[in-house]
Amino acid sequence: MNATYDEIYAASLADPDAFWLGAAAAIDWDTPPERGWVEGQGWFAGARLNTCHNAVDRDVEAGRGKDTAVIYESPVTGTRRRIAFTELRDSVARTAGMLARLGVGHGDRVVIYMPMIPETLFAMLACARLGAVHSVVFGGFAPPELAKRIDDATPKLLLTASCGIEGSRIVAYKPLVDEALELARHRIDHVVLLQREASPAPMTADRDIDWTEALADAAPARCVPVAATDPLYILYTSGTTGTPKGVVRQNGGHAVALAWSMTNIYGVRPGDSFWAASDVGWVVGHSYIVYGPLLAGCTTLLFEGKPVGTPDAGTFWRTIVDHDVDVFFTAPTAIRAVRKEDPDGRFIGAIGAGRLKAMFLAGERADPSTIEWAEQHLQRPVIDHWWQTELGWPAIATCFGLGDTRRRAGSAGFPAPGFHFALFDDEGRKAGSAGDGHLAIAAPLPPGCFSTLWNNQAGFARSFESFPGFYETGDAGHVDADGFLHIMGRTDDIINVAGHRLSTGQIEQIIAGHPAVAECAVVGADDPIKGMVPCAFAVVKAGAPQNDRLASEIVARVRGELGPVAALKRVCIVDALPKTRSGKILRAAIRRLVNGEEAGTPPTIENPDALIAIRAHLSDAS
Repeated sequence: MNATYDEIYAASLADPDAFWLGAAAAIDWDTPPERGWVEGQGWFAGARLNTCHNAVDRDVEAGRGKDTAVIYESPVTGTRRRIAFTELRDSVARTAGMLARLGVGHGDRVVIYMPMIPETLFAMLACARLGAVHSVVFGGFAPPELAKRIDDATPKLLLTASCGIEGSRIVAYKPLVDEALELARHRIDHVVLLQREASPAPMTADRDIDWTEALADAAPARCVPVAATDPLYILYTSGTTGTPKGVVRQNGGHAVALAWSMTNIYGVRPGDSFWAASDVGWVVGHSYIVYGPLLAGCTTLLFEGKPVGTPDAGTFWRTIVDHDVDVFFTAPTAIRAVRKEDPDGRFIGAIGAGRLKAMFLAGERADPSTIEWAEQHLQRPVIDHWWQTELGWPAIATCFGLGDTRRRAGSAGFPAPGFHFALFDDEGRKAGSAGDGHLAIAAPLPPGCFSTLWNNQAGFARSFESFPGFYETGDAGHVDADGFLHIMGRTDDIINVAGHRLSTGQIEQIIAGHPAVAECAVVGADDPIKGMVPCAFAVVKAGAPQNDRLASEIVARVRGELGPVAALKRVCIVDALPKTRSGKILRAAIRRLVNGEEAGTPPTIENPDALIAIRAHLSDAS
């Protein structure tokens, strides 16, 4: 009889070292681990492995070379391609050879600014093959954000494509890269450019290298064993100060945790087909498009398209059926968009769900009505779960692979094995087993979680300062009477826009840079499709015009700095912002008004007329 979730969870907390050393048996090691957690170093210190070997080569060596490793489905270009493990190994090895000839080796950083195409996946795995550290930057980010990441990671090389395709829109990447390199202090000798037929780009002499030409005569590179504690990648996430945080993931713990999660959380086995409808620029793409499925010997689906419009709201279901997808993972935003276009589920009814076992949701709160709609029409379990870029894999989940089916609307489930949660009140005291409070996770964090922040060990340490011995997640939580964990929302200024974490503080900083703006406040507004969107309130300087043009300029300014992912459309020009007597802006009260809640008049407010004016402004606008 298989062990139950409760038994496995208890074992993971009773003896974490024994538990994770047991899980490490699923990975091929050059030097097997003899120790679990080592303070100051990480998980499996002393062991050696290569992540690319575990994701690619070992399946070829096991006789699965003809099995499909990657399915590339691109409705925006009309392309469909199946890549077997042998072809994947050869493509990755040659890409690694190309990078090595350009001077990339163990420990060097490579920035990847590319769309959802096979070459992006090849590049990530090629870096892992060489022991280099990749840093993927989502192609929707604007040049200033790309420049910040270049300056922090100090890469030897930048890989890009001439364009990305967002629905029916061509996004030219090359001009964005050129501008970012002008803004960046760190100099990069070479940019390797993949030309796409949709929009070829001019080359910059003496700097740019044509990807296809460089690859043509590259010799395949072998896998380089690295220390389990060596970094695999840096992934930048929004910081509350406007400076991105470079989350560092170690090779050993990452491989062990992801392989374990594929089997025990998602319930897939070698040969199954797994589709995470995300982007490789985000942590979901890293964990569950590129690495997780391949580490588990599964087929992974690389999708270049949208949930609606490429061509219609049946794209998800059609792709699931056409490619025999066993487990599907997407964001609630995507399902809300599909539901909006197809409220009666006619596409699901006509197309079906094939051999799909379950659909998982993450990236933002999954509202109960969306889950109920999906379950009603799919007739499959729809499972919400929760994690963060910093954590790298699910921390709260229903462990479908362990046979657990317990779910509750509004909850992300139970703690995943290895994660010990606690709730703290505002004074730093434990809030009790069934109370509300700041959600924290006991240290040391399990394998696969971040080991530090790149160039910012002090910032990493601050994540453990508020509640000694615990990592502060930045989320408020609640545990109900049956032990289900509920995520209530952020306790800092991070908002979740369609699964993308954005800092309202960073948006405020951009708006405040407009010469006409005296001060501003940005809050998260509930949105039926994206979950949340930013809403800005600006006070102009004396003599500056208060008109629609200013609001449009502010929107354009934020878009130019952060890119379209910021999703700022609503800017309210007001005479004053409500503040406390000490001068603190009452953002919580503003947020409640924006979301149609009764804000009341806080007893500490200095200028109640400002709150009244905002209430009237919002009422008039609606």
